[in-house]
Amino acid sequence: MFTIFCAALGKPIGGEHTYAPPRVVSGALAGNLADDRAGVVSLHGTHDLSRLRRAGAHSATREGACAPLTQLTSPGHEVIGVIEKAGDQAKGLKVGDRVGLGWFAGSCLSCQPCLSGRQQLCAGAEGMIIGRHGGFTDKVRANWEWAVKLPDALDPASSGPLFCGGITVFAPIADFDVKPTDRVGVVGIGGLGHLTLQFLNAWGCEVTAFTSSPSKAAEAKKLGAHHVVDSKGDGLEAITGTLDFILVTANAPLNWDAFIAALAPDGRLHFVGAVLEPIPVQTFSLIGGRKSVSGSQLGSPATVATMLDFCARHSIAPVTETFAMDDVNAALDHLRAGKARHRIVLKR
Repeated sequence: MFTIFCAALGKPIGGEHTYAPPRVVSGALAGNLADDRAGVVSLHGTHDLSRLRRAGAHSATREGACAPLTQLTSPGHEVIGVIEKAGDQAKGLKVGDRVGLGWFAGSCLSCQPCLSGRQQLCAGAEGMIIGRHGGFTDKVRANWEWAVKLPDALDPASSGPLFCGGITVFAPIADFDVKPTDRVGVVGIGGLGHLTLQFLNAWGCEVTAFTSSPSKAAEAKKLGAHHVVDSKGDGLEAITGTLDFILVTANAPLNWDAFIAALAPDGRLHFVGAVLEPIPVQTFSLIGGRKSVSGSQLGSPATVATMLDFCARHSIAPVTETFAMDDVNAALDHLRAGKARHRIVLKR
């Protein structure tokens, strides 16, 4: 069950299973940024925030995937839009540019992570739908650094998921120096995993897909996997010590000892899927082969831009289904039924 939705829906409108998308939203509602905050942000050269005209992909997630919000909000944080207004401190952007936004809408630009190009690790980073309204609205506002231009070669109708799901799996490939000669495993072939397979195949890696659904084997190979292994079967034993990097996109508990054993010396087991249960790790299973276990969220604006260029160069795109914004409740029912493949795009 995967979509471009990643934000909790909060309080339902009109019944337990319905959501009423807003019709018209003012600039204040769209950004939900108070005037006194604008002055603070202006100290970092971003007081006139870019305002985007909603033009494509938005959404939210299954109830329970995130902590519920305590007040009514408009979700949606994978947004493609056209800049309608840009302040004089909005660097490299102009009215009419087509850009995308993901989970982040702003960062302080003054802390050590920001100054070193790791804005996604900023402790003061502003979430697209945290304390503000997101992409379900007619307009959204964001600091200029997170509004990343969409290359002309990419379809705006399907590129929204790249700005959260895409960068979530692309960033560790780039940040942890995965090499074209590496053998890489991908756990989970869904909203995140289907993009990971495409990235790694184009990167030049030998790709092994792990899935508990035999029906996904053919699709995994079509997306770029060279091998498919049952994530809950005996196939892991046959590849012990062979993988340089394993990227976990699933959120289900698995036999993590077997996956660590599948790593080659200096291998890394990396999590981007929100596994909700503790992950037991035996220290000596890491020490002997100098193996690592790690996790990450998203990537910097610069890495987002690199990912988009890479997608344009290799014709990489999310697998999406499109619903009209007014059919949002039908889209949510489709998601709840487990029928979404692999991301749902809402379009007006």
